[in-house]
Amino acid sequence: MMETAQVMKRFLGASLAMWGFPLLILHLFNRFVKPGMAALSPRWHTICSGCLAVLSVNVVIAIYIVMAMREPRSVAEPHPDPTFVSRAKASLLQACQEEQDSEREKKDS
Repeated sequence: MMETAQVMKRFLGASLAMWGFPLLILHLFNRFVKPGMAALSPRWHTICSGCLAVLSVNVVIAIYIVMAMREPRSVAEPHPDPTFVSRAKASLLQACQEEQDSEREKKDS
């Protein structure tokens, strides 16, 4: 079973990546790619760098989902408390018995 600390580390790492990667991509795009694209207007520079930043966030989310899907099944599928299950079954049986008894009384009268 995955501990809470490990889950928090993964979540914090993914959150930092979702903030950091777009900023890094914007910086790298404006520093290295933008000078080579002098023919484009500043509006297109902004659109291109923004699209790359959004794409990087989607990649981080996809990686986070893949990591979550690779977790052991015991973490993904919690087992119910056996005491709760037995009490719920007893309650359902009692309700069914009461319903059957009331139906019999209606038929008899």
